[in-house]
Amino acid sequence: QVQFVESGGGLAQPGGSLRLSCAAFGFTWDYYAIGWFRQAPGKGREGVSCISSIAGNTYYADSVKGRFTISRDNAKNTVYLQMNSLKPEDTAVYYCAAGFWLGVCTVAVGRYDYWGQGTQVTVSS
Repeated sequence: QVQFVESGGGLAQPGGSLRLSCAAFGFTWDYYAIGWFRQAPGKGREGVSCISSIAGNTYYADSVKGRFTISRDNAKNTVYLQMNSLKPEDTAVYYCAAGFWLGVCTVAVGRYDYWGQGTQVTVSS
């Protein structure tokens, strides 16, 4: 069955950094785009970033562009989200997700088939 292992969340100070990891198993990894989403209390799920399956094309929401970097290690079935210059408004539960398609990725929630359990990121002084 499909399994996700998310890690790297925690508490960071404003201006600090965290790196999230998402390892996933149980599906043909090479054919899946991977996205990162977040959900703050009382708000809807927001697409943060994604990386395509083969070419490794990336997308970033305007709110994180220039601060976050997504990458994937296909040998380890793992995607990373490096988060720098963190702001209090980055506080949320972060989820990774996998969607079966081969083209340029998108952070449309409905395009993703499998979801991780989420990891809490809190940015506070």
